[in-house]
Amino acid sequence: MTPEVQALLARQSPAVAETAWRAVGLILELYPDAVVTVDGGDIGFGSGAGYKGLVFVVSPHTSWVTLGLPNGAALPDPEGLLQGKGKVHRHVKLHSPADADRPALRAVLGEAVARRA
Repeated sequence: MTPEVQALLARQSPAVAETAWRAVGLILELYPDAVVTVDGGDIGFGSGAGYKGLVFVVSPHTSWVTLGLPNGAALPDPEGLLQGKGKVHRHVKLHSPADADRPALRAVLGEAVARRA
């Protein structure tokens, strides 16, 4: 993992860091060739640096981690995990490492990887 990601997550509380690491691990398992970037407090995963090829964003907060899907509105979400009302973007709030282990989340993320441009 990049030193920037390690430094960002080292500044988080242990619970938030563990949840974020679990999300990062899941994303890299599903999208091993992702280009990983850090912009401010966000970790981006995509086909290159910048917004255009972005597929996922992991954003640690004080007591949860937001897993953003820039094109999430177009994804099937039969269990209703995705939140947000924008025309394009959706997100999932992860409150514990176990939240990143949900099969429904894996399915949504897998579909996002399959549809990436």
